[in-house]
Amino acid sequence: MAGNPSRPHRFLFGRRSWPETRRIGDVLRTETVGGALLLGAAVLALVWANSAWASAYQDLGALQVGPRALHLDLTLAQWAADGLLAIFFFVAGLELKREFVAGDLRDPRRAIMPIAAALGGMAAPALIYTAINAGTARGALSGWAVPTATDIAFALAVLGVIATHLPAALRTFLLTLAVVDDLLAIVIIAVFYTSSLHLLPLLAALVPLTGFAVLVQRRVRSWWLLLPLAAATWTLVHASGIHATVAGVLLGFMVPVLRRADGPGPGLAEHFEHRWRPLSAGVAVPVFAFFAAGVSLAGAGGLGATLRDPVTIGIVAGLVLGKCVGVLAATWLVQRATRASLGDGVSWWDVLGLSLLAGVGFTVSLLIGELAFGAGSEKDEHARIGILAGSLIAALLATVVLRIRNRHYQRLRAVEEADADADGVPDIYQRQDSDAPR
Repeated sequence: MAGNPSRPHRFLFGRRSWPETRRIGDVLRTETVGGALLLGAAVLALVWANSAWASAYQDLGALQVGPRALHLDLTLAQWAADGLLAIFFFVAGLELKREFVAGDLRDPRRAIMPIAAALGGMAAPALIYTAINAGTARGALSGWAVPTATDIAFALAVLGVIATHLPAALRTFLLTLAVVDDLLAIVIIAVFYTSSLHLLPLLAALVPLTGFAVLVQRRVRSWWLLLPLAAATWTLVHASGIHATVAGVLLGFMVPVLRRADGPGPGLAEHFEHRWRPLSAGVAVPVFAFFAAGVSLAGAGGLGATLRDPVTIGIVAGLVLGKCVGVLAATWLVQRATRASLGDGVSWWDVLGLSLLAGVGFTVSLLIGELAFGAGSEKDEHARIGILAGSLIAALLATVVLRIRNRHYQRLRAVEEADADADGVPDIYQRQDSDAPR
């Protein structure tokens, strides 16, 4: 049966508008720099934790600071996990809301692919981990969510190292998948890793959260008004027993995306994202990685025992095999169901490379590992080694697959960036706008 000629052909990896492509490019550049800092912090922690000065590293992480009266006399490692990662999740909340209000997730036809890929990329690793750890020592199954997370900063750092020239549509897909992944991860943390819930502080948190929401809806940007309310929300959520990073997402969701009709400049969410993303990518995540990645191989029972542990095997298999199978299968199912083409110059080989790259899990995986097994426990040590090993293997496999097509990517990027009239807008986006239906 012939298709309807008046109906435009759909592409799963279609090109966005130029302003949105430029914004995402700025986001990815920030995350790439942050990913390099994250890698450096993780390597430093690993070297220090396995050196003659390992005790100094452990003592630094265990140093307690904060007011005891508010039950905030936390260790530096806890401040990094509970406090600094709240900034990371605040930025994730801003990005996620923007995607739902003004980005790809606003359009169900565009949203279905990254959402399906994120769901597949979380379900398959969880199932693989559970299958490997079924019937093992008590408590091992609690780590089922560890291999489900994708670290966008780490993944982009890998792309920066291998100098691949992925076209904009593929990079956008990777970012959108990671944003949905972050939302699912915070839901998992809130639902499955809350051991005790105290309703009074949780209800009390609604007061500063509402005050914050009222101010930002009125487009108030004054830090001396907003920061105390945000800090109070974080403190009360922390006291409720829910992981304090959830407060970051809630605060991000309160910020309006669209600017007022008569207002100049970008919307408040974009303004906050521009201010806070460098702090998240350049400080919060690398500092957390520094305290979380420093695992002692000797302290974990020896490398041989660690690699034989089903927890380690399940995490490695989940990140390397589960993520790849889940993302690739979900994308294939969407393509079959919608009968859409992949996109100009995009092949299933490229989807395979991105699916492997999605197995680079780090920041959120380390956080879930601590929540699942208890920070500093033997299983937590094994989980950290599994996360590091699985992420490294996934990164190496993705490098091999994506480098094979790098010359093809260079040609696509050259077309995307060509600007013959030097007006600052690539020619292909001008043609795209002129060809759009009126």
